[in-house]
Amino acid sequence: MPKVPYDKPALSYADILKLLKDRGLTIEDEVKAHHLLETIGYYRLSGYLYPLLVEKQSHLFKSGSAFETAFSLYKFDRELRLLVLCELEEIEVAIRAKMIHILSHKRGLSWYVNRANFEDSGKHEKTLLKINSAYQRSDEQFIKAFKRKYEDLLPPSWMVMEICSLGILSHLYSNLVRGKDKRDIAHYFGVDDSTFTTWLHSMVYLRNVCAHHNRLWNRVMRIQPRMPHKTKNQWLNNRSISNDRIYFSLSILIYLMNTIDPKHRIPNKYKTLLAKYENIDTHAMGFPIEWQGEPLWKSD
Repeated sequence: MPKVPYDKPALSYADILKLLKDRGLTIEDEVKAHHLLETIGYYRLSGYLYPLLVEKQSHLFKSGSAFETAFSLYKFDRELRLLVLCELEEIEVAIRAKMIHILSHKRGLSWYVNRANFEDSGKHEKTLLKINSAYQRSDEQFIKAFKRKYEDLLPPSWMVMEICSLGILSHLYSNLVRGKDKRDIAHYFGVDDSTFTTWLHSMVYLRNVCAHHNRLWNRVMRIQPRMPHKTKNQWLNNRSISNDRIYFSLSILIYLMNTIDPKHRIPNKYKTLLAKYENIDTHAMGFPIEWQGEPLWKSD
């Protein structure tokens, strides 16, 4: 099919509300709906209206569909993203700490600079440019102090890694030469190094989705983490589930946190959130029917 120019006009808030009502959407509080269009924007909200459509091409809504239902989905998604970001922070800090400790002791304080430690020199060079850029931009006091006192082009890993993103950590780990050090990092978190590489990559993607406030709850994940063949700790009993939905990603976060903070109560947090929004379609999130029976998801 040949491409055509985009020629749809910008609509006023009143016109948008009229159009939605003409397509079968119930709007009980138009003042509130108008305010939400002003503060959130129609295009962002449209992602939460989409599941309410009965006919995608003509944009007709299912009988009984309400604007408030879409806004409820929006609120659920926002709270879900905040929970995920909170857990990702702890996981990122723990991964950074383990990489620094193992690699600094085994491969030297500036292991990240040495090309011999990495499989692809081209990828390593690009990663090193990103590290240097982060170093030059940083306004952290410990970085400023290092620049004043030392002539080294870059600080030791335990210093510079603190200003590097999760994406940089992922690039460094995936490109590490295969060996005991790489396996030891992954084994600490309970999986093999090949699986851990895909998990790290998927967490970078997940973090970016959350940090940019993008829709998460029913997203088909573009970066799909590997289903582990063998794990050191309790994993999902149901290994036939899809790895491209948020349920799989949440399971990974729970699994990793079982090592990082065994007293965490993450399953409770997600269960509480789902109970708060009873209209959420967990199937669209990749949750299997028997998910609450999974030992990984058991609450204390």
